[in-house]
Amino acid sequence: MSIVVKNLQFTYSANSPYETRALKDVNLTINEGDFLGIVGHTGSGKSTFIQHLNGLIRVQEGEIEVFDIKLTNAKKPKPDLRKLRSHVGMVFQYPEYQLFEETVYKDVAFGPKNLGLSQEEINDRVKEAIELVGLDYEKYKDRAPFELSGGQKRRVAIAGIIAMKPKVLILDEPTAGLDPSGKEQILSLIKNLKEKCSPTIIVISHDIDEITRFANRLVVFNDGKVAFDEPMKELFKHQQELVEMGLDIPLAIKIANELKAKGIKLGENIVTMSDLLREIVIAYNKKNGTNIDVSKIRKSVFNFDFSNSNQEEVFKDE
Repeated sequence: MSIVVKNLQFTYSANSPYETRALKDVNLTINEGDFLGIVGHTGSGKSTFIQHLNGLIRVQEGEIEVFDIKLTNAKKPKPDLRKLRSHVGMVFQYPEYQLFEETVYKDVAFGPKNLGLSQEEINDRVKEAIELVGLDYEKYKDRAPFELSGGQKRRVAIAGIIAMKPKVLILDEPTAGLDPSGKEQILSLIKNLKEKCSPTIIVISHDIDEITRFANRLVVFNDGKVAFDEPMKELFKHQQELVEMGLDIPLAIKIANELKAKGIKLGENIVTMSDLLREIVIAYNKKNGTNIDVSKIRKSVFNFDFSNSNQEEVFKDE
């Protein structure tokens, strides 16, 4: 099952002095099981695009088929938006701002209640969702959401979406505003959700180093169009074009390019920090006749922050 977008176009403030073409003939297929990253500069159309996928923005021109639900500009037949939004869950940037109930339980239960589920099923889903985002159900269910930390609020907001058990989970800038520790926790949570909750994940992020850590495919929006749709490892063969669009490239690629300019050649297909460190070890072994085992590098090194000079030495046995 997949999401198929055909010739999608959208204009804000049509027929007015403020008319803006946000989407221009977008064609895209999102396959079941994709871990899809969407990137693009501000105003490129990426946020407008994802809001079409669960009916938050109505189709003006073109067609979207989400599983067995068709979205067009026709007035009839009306799409079943309740069913659509149970299939496609949307987590907005700063979702904690949308918390409004008295307790964590009530906030997470809001979506399942709107699906018309039995109280028993609602209870089961709320408990499962709260625990799935890494919070203790008994400890947090009766607490007011506004008393929680920023990271905990975001977890509760995500729990409210996954309690509806969507087949597709869309997250818009999921780590925005969080400190480094909070970012790591949310990124780990997203990976866990793909395995245990929603088989298809779509993430919008401005942080290219974050998105390359989990996406298997990247779509680049530029000026309302899909500029690139590539497997993650292939996209950065277009480095110059991406930079010209105002986009960044992963830090690992920048470092590899600098090393290459200094005559240090590494292997191909370096995108992530783990790729870079693996190739550095291989090159070191080849030059020095050593046999450092890449598997001996601690797993935490793959989250290594090169901007932090205080991090521990990474080449240690477990």
